[in-house]
Amino acid sequence: IAKQLNKKEDNKKYTKLALGYKNIFDASTGFMRLRKNGNWLSPFSAGEINNHFTEGNSWQYSFYVPHDIAGLIALHGGKQKFENKLDELFMTNEKLQGRQQDDVTGLIGQYAHGNEPSHHMAYLYDFVGKPQKTVQLIKPISKNFYKNTPDGLIGNEDCGQMSAWYIFSAMGMYPVCPGTTKYMLGTPLFNEIKINIESGKSFVIKNLHEKEMIINGYTLNGKKEDRSSIDHNSIISGGKMIFDYSAPNDP
Repeated sequence: IAKQLNKKEDNKKYTKLALGYKNIFDASTGFMRLRKNGNWLSPFSAGEINNHFTEGNSWQYSFYVPHDIAGLIALHGGKQKFENKLDELFMTNEKLQGRQQDDVTGLIGQYAHGNEPSHHMAYLYDFVGKPQKTVQLIKPISKNFYKNTPDGLIGNEDCGQMSAWYIFSAMGMYPVCPGTTKYMLGTPLFNEIKINIESGKSFVIKNLHEKEMIINGYTLNGKKEDRSSIDHNSIISGGKMIFDYSAPNDP
């Protein structure tokens, strides 16, 4: 906004603040880590919940840079190393430590779906060219952490965010960085979804396969796209989006 308003000093100030996360990235561990007197705070355990992180630990905040995913990937040393770190997040056997925190629930490894700072993380595989890993996580999260019961949410429904995640994900997309017009793709939970737009137009999303398939992009109004995202403007313009798949053994 500052850039668009030609507020050069404000733009410079807030850009610097937005990239300040790089100052607490410890390349030797691959985690965001607290500093003390210019040095790293020790001892350090990524699974520890303490007063240095709000309702979470270093695992759950080390991937929380939605406005600069490319910068975060670069800090890790590239897409392959970042993918490996994501795999570690979802597969680690490390347990929670430190003080009790009721908000940290719905754990898959150290991913905590019950608290909002984790909600974009399954979609980060789109940024390293592995959308199928996103799909493999979205489906069980949607199925296991959302129930039609009084206690059907795995975490605290802060301002409706737990439900918003489900609605977006059920449509096959999610706004990893809401400050942009880009939605990262997962897979729809229904065969057909129709979005009624205020202009009177509609946007239809079709999912032709229910079995385990590999996403090959999508067709938008008859044009093949191989991206892992769709722009908001494409949706509000109306039309039809069909998810494209191939079987796991296809060449």
